[in-house]
Amino acid sequence: MIEKHIVLEDVDPVVFYGVNNVNMQMIKALYPKLRIVARGNIVKVMGDEEEMCAFEEHIKSIEEHCVKYNSLNEKDILDIIKGNKPQKESAEGVIVYSVTGKPITARSENQQKLVDAYKENDMIFAIGPAGSGKTYTSIALAVKALKNKEIRRIILSRPAVEAGEKLGFLPGDMKEKIDPYLQPLYDALQDMLPTMKLQELMEQNVIQIAPLAFMRGRTLNDAVVVLDEAQNTTSAQIKMFLTRMGMNTKMIVTGDMTQIDLPPSQRSGLVEATSILKDVEGIAFIYMNKKDIVRHKLVTRIVDAYERHDKMTAEARKQKTTAHTSAEPRVLTDFINVTDN
Repeated sequence: MIEKHIVLEDVDPVVFYGVNNVNMQMIKALYPKLRIVARGNIVKVMGDEEEMCAFEEHIKSIEEHCVKYNSLNEKDILDIIKGNKPQKESAEGVIVYSVTGKPITARSENQQKLVDAYKENDMIFAIGPAGSGKTYTSIALAVKALKNKEIRRIILSRPAVEAGEKLGFLPGDMKEKIDPYLQPLYDALQDMLPTMKLQELMEQNVIQIAPLAFMRGRTLNDAVVVLDEAQNTTSAQIKMFLTRMGMNTKMIVTGDMTQIDLPPSQRSGLVEATSILKDVEGIAFIYMNKKDIVRHKLVTRIVDAYERHDKMTAEARKQKTTAHTSAEPRVLTDFINVTDN
């Protein structure tokens, strides 16, 4: 009789063992000749060597299934041990699976263009209105790369710019002060990674979420780096961010040109970058529109209403400018006539 310890490195034990250890109980029942004791992320096995080899192979397959789909049930365990592929394998176009086991896919034509551009380019700019899925899709691509061990880190960043409000002094330490700005990034991650696993990855700095100001001086290797709300960067900030790119790294920059919260005197770094970098090889630009909006149907209507308002305002301003310009020669002529008299 031999003893072996199997470490579950990538999986959330809560998902793996199941509610009230139901999954582990089933695994034990399928291997009655082995003595199996599970504690935390370590499974201790004692028994016959040949039986243990088969058990270890199946445990690793179950762990891989659990990491990929964020779910595990008795049917999945039976299918894996019997050598059958889970029915979920037939799903096409899946980026990752949510914590509920639901497939996360590109839900519009331009979201799919973002997924395709990620495969072919190391830097992608995804620009579009609120709700078009640019940030969510980008984070899903990052989580997929981490799960597939293509990278070692995910780094998510945002400029800490107030959206038209003066929040003043915020209590707490540095993390507590900046977390409200970064909450949308946490929300997306919580959809895709079990809570305990996400917390573990963040404690290990495998997943890092930080304000843009914290990027200066870093070289970001072996990572997927997502800069969200890039329309609120200055020219210097976005240049600083883009030049942090290291080896085996992909960068995704997202932003909405219609929601710039910078002071009127400052030009958006995203606007400038799209002009400067438009012809650089290896950089892709994906422009989303209201057809890509996947939030509540009212969001599309709201975007439409603001577009109409902005268009009418621009036309009114243009007419006012034209009228003012055409009036100037007449004023000058009147002044000359009065002077001659």
